[in-house]
Amino acid sequence: MKTAYFTFGQSHIHSIGGVTFDRNCVVKIVSEDPRQTMFDTFGPKWCIQHDDVPPNMKFYPRGILNLLSNPQPHTT
Repeated sequence: MKTAYFTFGQSHIHSIGGVTFDRNCVVKIVSEDPRQTMFDTFGPKWCIQHDDVPPNMKFYPRGILNLLSNPQPHTT
């Protein structure tokens, strides 16, 4: 299993299972292919992948959100 952290751009806002994912949070994904999991969940509307270490958290006031192992796919 690999761990990666992902951030969103200014206009990238997603709601999955009642949780909002946006520019103010970081998504942590632990899977065999975190990047593919990110695409499967959010489509192409996200910004940067950070491998192994999260970005500087002072820019993400909502903190790190763990993506569940069975996320709902994007519907865009």
